[in-house]
Amino acid sequence: MSKTQNPSKTFKRAIQAGFTLIELLIVVIILAILAAIAIPQFTASTVDAQQAALDANLTAVRNSLEQYRAQHGGTYPGNAAATGAGAACTGTAGTGGAGTLLAMTAQLTQPSNATGQTCSIANATFRFGPYLRQGVPTEPVSNSAAVAFSATGAPIAPTADTPGWAYDAMSGQFIKNSNLADPNARNYNLH
Repeated sequence: MSKTQNPSKTFKRAIQAGFTLIELLIVVIILAILAAIAIPQFTASTVDAQQAALDANLTAVRNSLEQYRAQHGGTYPGNAAATGAGAACTGTAGTGGAGTLLAMTAQLTQPSNATGQTCSIANATFRFGPYLRQGVPTEPVSNSAAVAFSATGAPIAPTADTPGWAYDAMSGQFIKNSNLADPNARNYNLH
């Protein structure tokens, strides 16, 4: 003899196996509360990462500037012309006259001789550098690699919020070109 199930009991069991609307709402509310707590933490982590990247990039460039200065008779990149390499250059000669951003960039990113002339290929004459193999790094807060170049020797007065860097070839000062405050109330140009 076979037992047959009562259809009304089967239907009740199927209904009881699901979640009620109240249970689903409680789960959604709990997830919303967790998201409200977690999202600000991720935002703070992003800002902290930007600050750390800013400090790391400033340190890398400043160390490169000082190393160049030590190997080139006390002169910072950008003061001497990167051009005029002549026959000693077996690659592409550098560009940029004295007192220019182009010379500064070439002198940091290509091998140079003792006078600051650059060549794309290192040899016995062009034995110094390169100091920044990837070029001047991007400033992480504004995401700009622009460099405001000067060669006056006067302290740099950053503008309110100009993206990128500021550099003075006479003093070697290299800063973020902004006097706005970071989230820790420290001016960016003082990093």
